[in-house]
Order: sequence, then C-alpha cells, then structure tokens
Amino acid sequence: MAEFHQVDARVGTRTAAIDEGLRAHMNKVYSTMSVGMLLTFAVAWAVGSNPALLGIFRDPATLQPNILGWIVMFAPLIMVFAFGAMINKLSAAGAQLFFYAFAAVMGLSLSWIFVAFTGMSIAQVFLVTSIAFAGLSLWGYTTKKDISAWGSFLIMGVIGLIVAMIVNLFLQSPMIMYVISILGVLIFAGLTAYDTQKIKTTYIQHAAHGDQEWLGKAAIMGALNLYLDFINMFMFLLQLFGSRE
Repeated sequence: MAEFHQVDARVGTRTAAIDEGLRAHMNKVYSTMSVGMLLTFAVAWAVGSNPALLGIFRDPATLQPNILGWIVMFAPLIMVFAFGAMINKLSAAGAQLFFYAFAAVMGLSLSWIFVAFTGMSIAQVFLVTSIAFAGLSLWGYTTKKDISAWGSFLIMGVIGLIVAMIVNLFLQSPMIMYVISILGVLIFAGLTAYDTQKIKTTYIQHAAHGDQEWLGKAAIMGALNLYLDFINMFMFLLQLFGSRE
C-alpha cells in the first residue's frame, strides 16, 4: 500500500509539473503572438497613414501595387514557407527574431487598409475578431473532442483560398471575393481551434523529453500559426463588414 501511494504521489507530481509547464508554454505562445500583432499594426498604421511611405508600394489614388508592392504582398507567404524549412536550423532566439521580422513585413503588406477603410470600421472588426478568436482558441484548448482530423481538410481549404485569391487578382470579381471572404472566415475560425489544440497536445507529448530549446521553437511556431489565423480572419471580416473610405 505504501508503494502504491508513492507511485500515486510521483504521478500526481509529474502531472502538476506538466500542467504548470503547459500554462507557461501557452503564455509564451500568446504573448509572442500579441507582440507580433502589435508590431504588424504599428507598421501598417505608420505606413498607411503616411502618403509618402505608402506611395513607395502603391499608387496613393488607386491603391494598386507597384512592383515593390507586389513583392511586399507575396513576401509574407514566402517567409512562412522559409520559416517552416529553416525552423530546425534556427535557435529559439533566431526563430523569435524571424517571427518579428515576418510580422513587420506583414504590416507593410497590410498598410493599404488604413486608406481603403475607415479607422472606426477597422477598430470594430478588430474587436469582433479578437472576441471570436479568444472564444475559438479557448474552445480548442478546453474541448475533450479530438479535432486533429480537421487539419487536412482545413489545409486543403487554405490552398484553395490562395489559388482563388490569385485568380481573382486578375478577374477582380466582387462576387468571387465575397464568397472567398465567407469561406475564409469559416476556414480560419476552424484553424484557430485546431491549432490551439495542436499546440497543447504537442507540448504534452514532448514535455517529458525536457528539450527546452525544442519547446521554445515550438512556442514560436505555435504563435505564428495563431497569428496567421487571427490576421486572416480579421482581413476576411474586414472585406465583408469594413466601411470603405
């Protein structure tokens, strides 16, 4: 009986340590994501509110991108793929620096919204996105349901969205953009819950290994995934409900 209690105590201690470590890990994920969001919107506002700076990337009157604007538009997508390929070669500090650089470039690519939409509608959509994101992420963290099967379906949806958006750059169809925006909100809402659960389960599976360097990089990758979910959900909601200038 004494041995049983000793084993039970060890299991309880280990479980408590994992729970404490998971909370710290999630705090790292959300804090890193939040800093990235602040950096993105600070850069976007600084460029978008300055016609001279915005003119480097887009025509101030039509907001059509020039060559540099096209590069900035697609740079975040290229950086995401590069980050995934380089993550194993980077230190945790290097991964975090790369993430913040990515967030700044994303700010450049989004700077036009401060000219195209009213400041009030941007603030309102940001608030709605924040509330929706918090609820979806909380559900993904607390639900007992295994939603890992959503992953392949949602990733296929993202690929479809990217293809449709590239095609619509040439077609310029408002109806296609409307449908893309609705689907985009639904897909990234699902990804918010899916990614949150994945971050949690990945930590629990690897916590026993004690590889702090790996866990540090995993937190940055988790922050990047949730950051992308938030930004995309925000942009699609802005397309649907934002008030044009």
